[in-house]
Amino acid sequence: MTESNQKIFPLPDPVQIADLLHSAAIHLLRRVRTRDPISGVGPAQLSALSVLVFGGPRSLGELAEAEQVRPPTMSRIVTSLVRSGLVRRTPTDDKRRFRLEPTPQGTKILQEGRQRRVELLAQALQSLNPEDLQQAARAAEFLRTLIRKL
Repeated sequence: MTESNQKIFPLPDPVQIADLLHSAAIHLLRRVRTRDPISGVGPAQLSALSVLVFGGPRSLGELAEAEQVRPPTMSRIVTSLVRSGLVRRTPTDDKRRFRLEPTPQGTKILQEGRQRRVELLAQALQSLNPEDLQQAARAAEFLRTLIRKL
């Protein structure tokens, strides 16, 4: 194509793209979360457990901040996780504080849940033609890059 017959497209609007990405991310998460009830653990507990499994041990306040909830709310979630044997409280030098960490059972439940979500996505990806699959791989890498900028 010569320079004179190239079509000139306007630059995409970042706000519109952000809106599309936001909506797509929410819908994707909702679809894969349909596999979560198999774990027998509620969504709030799974989310908090995920922070501990993939982010490492935290204090109650740090976990509440990561989950964007108030400490009393997180305290109730943690109490449920401890009762279920999915999280343990580890004492610190300050006897008033403790660290929260996942138990092996909590880690296993979360990893199995992640595997179920990934399998659901993989099934959908297997139905794509090679070009679309390559585009999905590029989109996933792009999203990783975008996330690092947030």
